[in-house]
Amino acid sequence: MKKNNENTNAFLIHISAFAGFIFPFGNIITPLIAWQTLKDRSTFLDEQGKEAVNFNISYSLYVFILTLTFIPIAISSIFKNQNNFIRNNHFNFDIDNIFGFIGLGSITGIVYLIGIALVIIASIKAKEGENYKYPFTIKFIK
Repeated sequence: MKKNNENTNAFLIHISAFAGFIFPFGNIITPLIAWQTLKDRSTFLDEQGKEAVNFNISYSLYVFILTLTFIPIAISSIFKNQNNFIRNNHFNFDIDNIFGFIGLGSITGIVYLIGIALVIIASIKAKEGENYKYPFTIKFIK
């Protein structure tokens, strides 16, 4: 019975990352609080809590970097189209700008879906009692 409760708590630590849909930085804060309250109960919960927090910090960092790369493309597109509007009295969308938006939007969407899938996979593995390690995770907490 104790092992089942431990697996359920590990599941809840991982799945709590979806609190990011409810409030800002909930994907980091909620697993961090859950891990801090449960880490003394077992080494399994401590390891899974560290993994969940490290992944969510890494994931947020990756999304932030993608957002920073998207901003210059959006700003240059706006200014380029503003010059066309002043000269020709209509907006002219360049094919390069459209592919830039679609490309970065697609990459961001794929990263977003991968993050959701990894949290679900980690939650299921933790519920089964497996020690799951997220890929591409920076170890902020060791």
